Amino acid sequence: MTMNPDILCERDGSIATVTLFNPDKLNALNAAMWRKLRATMVELAADESLRCIVLRGEGAVFAAGGDLEEFRSARATVDLALAYHEAVGEALVAIETCPQPTLAAILGPCVGGGLEIACACDLRIAGEGAKFGAPIMKLGFSMYPGELAGLLRLAGPAVAKEILLEGRLLNAAEAYAKGLLTRVVADDAVLAEAQATAARIAAGAPLVARWHKQWIARLLQGRPLSLEEKRASFDFLATEDYAEGLAAFLEKRPPRFTGR
Repeated sequence: MTMNPDILCERDGSIATVTLFNPDKLNALNAAMWRKLRATMVELAADESLRCIVLRGEGAVFAAGGDLEEFRSARATVDLALAYHEAVGEALVAIETCPQPTLAAILGPCVGGGLEIACACDLRIAGEGAKFGAPIMKLGFSMYPGELAGLLRLAGPAVAKEILLEGRLLNAAEAYAKGLLTRVVADDAVLAEAQATAARIAAGAPLVARWHKQWIARLLQGRPLSLEEKRASFDFLATEDYAEGLAAFLEKRPPRFTGR
């Protein structure tokens, strides 16, 4: 039975799970899926009650890239190709700039567009049998700069060149050694480890998680902080969560953070 490609989203308390769904094609993303992925992430980003977002593929596959069957029509001209890949880039930016922490749970192939999605996440947990790469040199096209940026930031130029110039797929151990992954676990433990990681994130003060993402992104710009920014780094002093965190520590009990 053929199942329509889609981006699925479900929620369990303060944790949302976004699923790349195209099992007939190893979860390859078509243009409509890229657009919906962006819309889904924008909607989740606006939900201040969320504390973590897990991205995964349907079944035992993360994503085998873009749907190549539509490339001839979707990229028939430069203008069409630019519009297509701008939409892809916008989806990746929506993941990367999401204020809530994001986590990729990776099984099987994580290739091309799938690798780009994983690189846009904050953390990446992969199974031992996962594969990583972007062998598009074998297809005669280059990675759009707006998509390459995330891989370059995470992996650095040497690893990005290795992936793109050789077209070789890396196993999970290699990908971890090259800094592409947060941790590697047994294939049958990936989803449980992803949920446990998301639960640890969700147990922390949500405003603090957002601030840490914000300040890391700001510091990577390389410009000195202004006095106003330095003062803003202490905004936590006025929050209820800060008072709760200190009280819980002194009272030797788990904190109950509300995001205020």
